[in-house]
Amino acid sequence: MTNAIEVQNLKKSYQDVEAVKGITFEVKQGSLFAFLGTNGAGKSTTIDILCTLTNKTAGTVKIAGHTIGSNHANDQIRKEIGVVFQDSILDERLTVYENIWHRGVAYGLKSEELKANYKFVVTHLHLDDIEKKKYGKLSGGQRRRADIARAIIHRPSILFLDEPTTGLDPKTRQFVWQAIKQLQEETNMTVFLTTHYMEEAAVADEIVVIKKGSIVAQGTPNELKEKYAYDQLLVVFQEDVEGANYLSAYKYQFQQNTFTIPLKTTKDALPILKELEAVMQSFEVIKGSMDDVFIRINEEGEMVHDYSNELSKQTHKSF
Repeated sequence: MTNAIEVQNLKKSYQDVEAVKGITFEVKQGSLFAFLGTNGAGKSTTIDILCTLTNKTAGTVKIAGHTIGSNHANDQIRKEIGVVFQDSILDERLTVYENIWHRGVAYGLKSEELKANYKFVVTHLHLDDIEKKKYGKLSGGQRRRADIARAIIHRPSILFLDEPTTGLDPKTRQFVWQAIKQLQEETNMTVFLTTHYMEEAAVADEIVVIKKGSIVAQGTPNELKEKYAYDQLLVVFQEDVEGANYLSAYKYQFQQNTFTIPLKTTKDALPILKELEAVMQSFEVIKGSMDDVFIRINEEGEMVHDYSNELSKQTHKSF
Protein backbone atom coordinates (compact mmCIF):
# COMPACT_ATOMS: atom_id res chain seq x y z
CA MET A 1 0.00 0.00 0.00
CA THR A 2 1.43 3.39 -0.98
CA ASN A 3 1.67 6.36 1.36
CA ALA A 4 -0.66 9.31 0.87
CA ILE A 5 1.27 11.38 3.41
CA GLU A 6 4.90 11.12 4.54
CA VAL A 7 6.23 13.34 7.32
CA GLN A 8 9.90 13.23 8.31
CA ASN A 9 11.39 15.19 11.23
CA LEU A 10 8.86 18.01 10.86
CA LYS A 11 9.58 21.09 12.97
CA LYS A 12 7.82 24.42 13.37
CA SER A 13 8.95 27.29 15.58
CA TYR A 14 7.45 30.68 16.32
CA GLN A 15 10.39 32.78 17.49
CA ASP A 16 11.42 31.08 20.76
CA VAL A 17 8.44 28.71 20.87
CA GLU A 18 8.91 25.26 19.29
CA ALA A 19 5.36 24.21 18.42
CA VAL A 20 6.31 21.01 16.56
CA LYS A 21 9.47 19.19 17.62
CA GLY A 22 10.64 16.87 14.85
CA ILE A 23 7.72 14.49 14.34
CA THR A 24 7.70 11.59 11.87
CA PHE A 25 4.75 9.52 10.64
CA GLU A 26 3.14 8.04 7.52
CA VAL A 27 -0.46 7.76 6.34
CA LYS A 28 -1.42 4.91 4.01
CA GLN A 29 -3.50 5.64 0.93
CA GLY A 30 -7.17 4.83 1.49
CA SER A 31 -6.85 4.64 5.27
CA LEU A 32 -8.59 6.48 8.07
CA PHE A 33 -5.87 8.18 10.11
CA ALA A 34 -6.58 9.88 13.45
CA PHE A 35 -4.27 12.64 14.69
CA LEU A 36 -5.05 13.38 18.34
CA GLY A 37 -3.86 15.87 20.91
CA THR A 38 -5.09 18.34 23.48
CA ASN A 39 -5.34 22.05 22.73
CA GLY A 40 -1.83 23.48 22.36
CA ALA A 41 -0.25 20.09 21.57
CA GLY A 42 0.85 21.17 18.08
CA LYS A 43 -1.96 19.40 16.26
CA SER A 44 -3.40 22.41 14.44
CA THR A 45 0.05 23.68 13.47
CA THR A 46 0.90 20.33 11.91
CA ILE A 47 -2.35 20.23 9.96
CA ASP A 48 -1.83 23.78 8.69
CA ILE A 49 1.57 22.73 7.35
CA LEU A 50 0.17 19.61 5.67
CA CYS A 51 -2.54 21.71 4.03
CA THR A 52 0.07 24.25 2.80
CA LEU A 53 -1.42 27.01 4.96
CA THR A 54 1.73 27.47 7.06
CA ASN A 55 5.42 27.10 6.20
CA LYS A 56 7.48 24.54 8.10
CA THR A 57 10.72 25.41 9.86
CA ALA A 58 12.46 22.13 9.04
CA GLY A 59 11.80 18.59 7.89
CA THR A 60 10.25 16.97 4.82
CA VAL A 61 6.56 16.57 4.03
CA LYS A 62 5.17 14.69 1.03
CA ILE A 63 1.48 14.87 0.16
CA ALA A 64 0.27 12.56 -2.64
CA GLY A 65 3.86 12.25 -3.81
CA HIS A 66 4.52 16.00 -3.91
CA THR A 67 7.12 17.53 -1.58
CA ILE A 68 5.83 20.64 0.16
CA GLY A 69 7.77 23.76 -0.73
CA SER A 70 9.42 22.44 -3.90
CA ASN A 71 8.77 24.32 -7.16
CA HIS A 72 5.00 24.31 -7.83
CA ALA A 73 4.32 21.37 -5.52
CA ASN A 74 2.03 23.32 -3.20
CA ASP A 75 -0.35 24.08 -6.07
CA GLN A 76 -0.46 20.39 -6.98
CA ILE A 77 -1.05 19.43 -3.35
CA ARG A 78 -4.02 21.78 -3.08
CA LYS A 79 -5.61 19.96 -6.03
CA GLU A 80 -5.15 16.64 -4.26
CA ILE A 81 -6.64 17.57 -0.88
CA GLY A 82 -9.97 18.67 0.51
CA VAL A 83 -10.35 20.31 3.92
CA VAL A 84 -13.34 20.48 6.26
CA PHE A 85 -12.42 23.13 8.79
CA GLN A 86 -13.72 23.15 12.34
CA ASP A 87 -15.48 26.44 11.67
CA SER A 88 -17.71 26.72 8.62
CA ILE A 89 -16.36 28.94 5.85
CA LEU A 90 -19.17 28.84 3.27
CA ASP A 91 -21.02 32.01 2.31
CA GLU A 92 -24.20 32.24 4.37
CA ARG A 93 -25.90 34.41 1.73
CA LEU A 94 -25.57 31.79 -1.00
CA THR A 95 -27.50 28.57 -1.39
CA VAL A 96 -25.84 25.22 -0.82
CA TYR A 97 -25.84 24.68 -4.59
CA GLU A 98 -24.20 28.05 -5.26
CA ASN A 99 -21.52 27.52 -2.61
CA ILE A 100 -20.54 24.09 -3.92
CA TRP A 101 -20.82 24.98 -7.61
CA HIS A 102 -18.66 28.11 -7.27
CA ARG A 103 -16.06 26.08 -5.40
CA GLY A 104 -15.94 23.59 -8.29
CA VAL A 105 -15.45 26.44 -10.74
CA ALA A 106 -12.62 27.81 -8.59
CA TYR A 107 -10.92 24.42 -8.91
CA GLY A 108 -11.09 24.74 -12.68
CA LEU A 109 -13.61 21.96 -13.23
CA LYS A 110 -15.16 22.04 -16.70
CA SER A 111 -18.89 21.87 -17.29
CA GLU A 112 -19.40 18.12 -17.70
CA GLU A 113 -16.97 17.17 -14.95
CA LEU A 114 -18.49 19.73 -12.61
CA LYS A 115 -22.00 18.43 -13.28
CA ALA A 116 -20.90 14.83 -12.62
CA ASN A 117 -19.05 15.76 -9.45
CA TYR A 118 -21.95 17.84 -8.15
CA LYS A 119 -24.35 14.95 -8.74
CA PHE A 120 -21.89 12.70 -6.88
CA VAL A 121 -21.76 14.86 -3.73
CA VAL A 122 -25.51 15.51 -3.74
CA THR A 123 -26.20 11.78 -3.92
CA HIS A 124 -23.69 10.64 -1.30
CA LEU A 125 -24.35 13.45 1.19
CA HIS A 126 -28.12 13.52 0.61
CA LEU A 127 -28.28 17.21 -0.23
CA ASP A 128 -31.47 17.07 -2.32
CA ASP A 129 -33.56 18.58 0.47
CA ILE A 130 -31.22 21.48 1.19
CA GLU A 131 -29.38 22.36 -2.03
CA LYS A 132 -31.69 25.30 -2.77
CA LYS A 133 -31.62 26.65 0.79
CA LYS A 134 -29.33 29.47 1.85
CA TYR A 135 -26.39 28.17 3.84
CA GLY A 136 -27.06 30.65 6.66
CA LYS A 137 -30.50 29.08 7.28
CA LEU A 138 -29.24 25.53 7.77
CA SER A 139 -28.98 23.51 10.97
CA GLY A 140 -25.59 22.38 12.27
CA GLY A 141 -25.87 18.94 10.74
CA GLN A 142 -27.02 20.29 7.38
CA ARG A 143 -24.12 22.75 7.34
CA ARG A 144 -21.66 19.93 7.98
CA ARG A 145 -22.97 17.97 5.03
CA ALA A 146 -22.58 21.05 2.84
CA ASP A 147 -19.06 21.67 4.21
CA ILE A 148 -18.01 18.15 3.28
CA ALA A 149 -19.57 18.47 -0.17
CA ARG A 150 -17.60 21.66 -0.78
CA ALA A 151 -14.39 19.92 0.31
CA ILE A 152 -14.80 16.97 -2.08
CA ILE A 153 -16.39 18.62 -5.13
CA HIS A 154 -13.05 18.20 -6.98
CA ARG A 155 -12.80 14.53 -5.89
CA PRO A 156 -9.62 14.85 -3.75
CA SER A 157 -7.47 11.84 -2.93
CA ILE A 158 -7.00 13.09 0.65
CA LEU A 159 -9.64 14.62 2.91
CA PHE A 160 -8.66 16.52 6.07
CA LEU A 161 -11.39 16.59 8.71
CA ASP A 162 -10.73 19.02 11.56
CA GLU A 163 -13.17 18.01 14.31
CA PRO A 164 -15.95 17.55 11.73
CA THR A 165 -18.74 16.60 14.14
CA THR A 166 -18.14 18.99 17.04
CA GLY A 167 -21.45 20.31 18.34
CA LEU A 168 -23.60 17.82 16.44
CA ASP A 169 -26.08 15.53 18.14
CA PRO A 170 -25.29 11.77 18.16
CA LYS A 171 -27.76 10.92 15.39
CA THR A 172 -26.38 13.60 13.07
CA ARG A 173 -22.79 12.58 13.88
CA GLN A 174 -23.64 9.03 12.91
CA PHE A 175 -25.19 10.17 9.64
CA VAL A 176 -22.17 12.31 8.73
CA TRP A 177 -19.80 9.42 9.43
CA GLN A 178 -21.86 7.00 7.38
CA ALA A 179 -21.50 9.37 4.43
CA ILE A 180 -17.74 9.79 4.97
CA LYS A 181 -17.14 6.03 5.23
CA GLN A 182 -19.18 5.36 2.09
CA LEU A 183 -17.19 7.96 0.17
CA GLN A 184 -13.94 6.50 1.43
CA GLU A 185 -14.84 2.95 0.47
CA GLU A 186 -16.04 3.89 -3.01
CA THR A 187 -13.17 6.23 -3.92
CA ASN A 188 -10.23 4.91 -1.83
CA MET A 189 -9.95 8.40 -0.39
CA THR A 190 -7.55 8.90 2.50
CA VAL A 191 -9.14 10.54 5.55
CA PHE A 192 -6.97 12.50 8.00
CA LEU A 193 -9.04 13.12 11.12
CA THR A 194 -8.73 15.22 14.24
CA THR A 195 -11.44 14.79 16.82
CA HIS A 196 -12.29 15.07 20.51
CA TYR A 197 -14.77 12.19 20.21
CA MET A 198 -12.70 9.12 21.02
CA GLU A 199 -15.33 6.74 19.64
CA GLU A 200 -14.59 8.25 16.21
CA ALA A 201 -10.85 7.63 16.64
CA ALA A 202 -11.57 4.06 17.75
CA VAL A 203 -12.46 3.02 14.17
CA ALA A 204 -9.29 4.53 12.64
CA ASP A 205 -6.73 2.31 10.94
CA GLU A 206 -3.89 4.18 12.65
CA ILE A 207 -3.67 6.72 15.46
CA VAL A 208 -0.95 9.21 16.36
CA VAL A 209 -1.12 11.17 19.62
CA ILE A 210 0.87 14.38 19.87
CA LYS A 211 1.74 16.14 23.14
CA LYS A 212 3.76 19.33 23.57
CA GLY A 213 4.91 19.15 19.96
CA SER A 214 6.13 15.53 20.08
CA ILE A 215 4.54 12.20 19.21
CA VAL A 216 3.95 10.29 22.46
CA ALA A 217 1.94 7.32 21.15
CA GLN A 218 1.29 5.66 17.82
CA GLY A 219 -0.44 2.47 16.66
CA THR A 220 -3.76 0.88 15.87
CA PRO A 221 -6.66 1.41 18.31
CA ASN A 222 -6.24 -2.13 19.63
CA GLU A 223 -2.50 -1.69 20.13
CA LEU A 224 -3.01 1.54 22.05
CA LYS A 225 -5.79 0.11 24.19
CA GLU A 226 -3.65 -2.92 25.03
CA LYS A 227 -0.79 -0.68 26.17
CA TYR A 228 -2.57 2.23 27.84
CA ALA A 229 -6.05 1.02 28.81
CA TYR A 230 -7.43 -1.95 30.67
CA ASP A 231 -10.73 -3.68 31.22
CA GLN A 232 -12.34 -3.31 34.63
CA LEU A 233 -14.49 -5.54 36.77
CA LEU A 234 -17.01 -3.57 38.79
CA VAL A 235 -18.29 -5.56 41.77
CA VAL A 236 -21.13 -4.65 44.10
CA PHE A 237 -21.03 -6.69 47.31
CA GLN A 238 -24.06 -7.72 49.34
CA GLU A 239 -25.05 -5.18 51.98
CA ASP A 240 -23.93 -7.33 54.92
CA VAL A 241 -20.52 -8.09 53.36
CA GLU A 242 -17.38 -6.01 53.87
CA GLY A 243 -15.80 -6.19 50.44
CA ALA A 244 -12.50 -4.80 51.63
CA ASN A 245 -11.95 -7.96 53.69
CA TYR A 246 -11.95 -10.00 50.50
CA LEU A 247 -9.69 -7.63 48.60
CA SER A 248 -7.50 -6.37 51.42
CA ALA A 249 -4.34 -7.82 49.89
CA TYR A 250 -4.87 -5.78 46.71
CA LYS A 251 -4.75 -2.02 46.17
CA TYR A 252 -7.90 -1.76 44.09
CA GLN A 253 -9.88 1.46 43.95
CA PHE A 254 -13.39 1.40 45.35
CA GLN A 255 -16.16 3.71 46.49
CA GLN A 256 -18.39 2.74 49.37
CA ASN A 257 -19.56 -0.80 48.65
CA THR A 258 -18.59 -0.80 44.97
CA PHE A 259 -15.17 -2.08 43.90
CA THR A 260 -13.52 -1.54 40.52
CA ILE A 261 -10.83 -4.09 39.75
CA PRO A 262 -8.47 -3.60 36.76
CA LEU A 263 -8.11 -6.61 34.46
CA LYS A 264 -5.35 -7.62 32.07
CA THR A 265 -7.93 -9.38 29.89
CA THR A 266 -11.69 -9.89 30.13
CA LYS A 267 -11.13 -13.59 30.92
CA ASP A 268 -9.25 -12.62 34.07
CA ALA A 269 -12.63 -11.73 35.57
CA LEU A 270 -13.71 -15.38 35.66
CA PRO A 271 -11.64 -16.66 38.63
CA ILE A 272 -12.42 -13.47 40.58
CA LEU A 273 -16.17 -13.88 39.99
CA LYS A 274 -16.01 -17.53 41.03
CA GLU A 275 -14.28 -16.58 44.28
CA LEU A 276 -16.76 -13.78 45.02
CA GLU A 277 -19.92 -15.51 43.81
CA ALA A 278 -21.33 -16.11 47.29
CA VAL A 279 -20.76 -12.56 48.55
CA MET A 280 -21.45 -10.26 45.61
CA GLN A 281 -24.74 -8.71 44.63
CA SER A 282 -23.91 -7.84 41.02
CA PHE A 283 -21.01 -7.21 38.65
CA GLU A 284 -20.19 -5.59 35.34
CA VAL A 285 -17.18 -5.97 33.05
CA ILE A 286 -16.27 -2.59 31.51
CA LYS A 287 -14.12 -2.70 28.39
CA GLY A 288 -11.13 -0.37 28.11
CA SER A 289 -11.82 2.49 25.72
CA MET A 290 -10.02 5.10 23.64
CA ASP A 291 -11.09 7.64 26.25
CA ASP A 292 -8.93 5.74 28.75
CA VAL A 293 -6.04 5.75 26.30
CA PHE A 294 -6.23 9.46 25.61
CA ILE A 295 -6.58 10.41 29.28
CA ARG A 296 -3.67 8.27 30.43
CA ILE A 297 -1.35 9.41 27.66
CA ASN A 298 -2.09 13.01 28.58
CA GLU A 299 -1.92 12.61 32.34
CA GLU A 300 -0.46 15.79 33.75
CA GLY A 301 3.14 15.82 34.93
CA GLU A 302 4.49 12.59 33.48
CA MET A 303 4.56 10.36 30.44
CA VAL A 304 2.19 7.48 30.99
CA HIS A 305 3.80 4.12 31.74
CA ASP A 306 2.91 0.72 30.36
CA TYR A 307 -0.14 -0.43 32.35
CA SER A 308 0.04 -3.93 30.92
CA ASN A 309 3.11 -4.79 33.05
CA GLU A 310 1.44 -3.58 36.23
CA LEU A 311 -1.80 -5.42 35.52
CA SER A 312 -0.01 -8.66 34.66
CA LYS A 313 1.37 -8.65 38.20
CA GLN A 314 -2.01 -7.86 39.80
CA THR A 315 -4.41 -10.06 37.90
CA HIS A 316 -2.33 -13.23 37.98
CA LYS A 317 -2.67 -13.43 41.76
CA SER A 318 -5.30 -15.80 43.08
CA PHE A 319 -7.74 -15.06 45.86
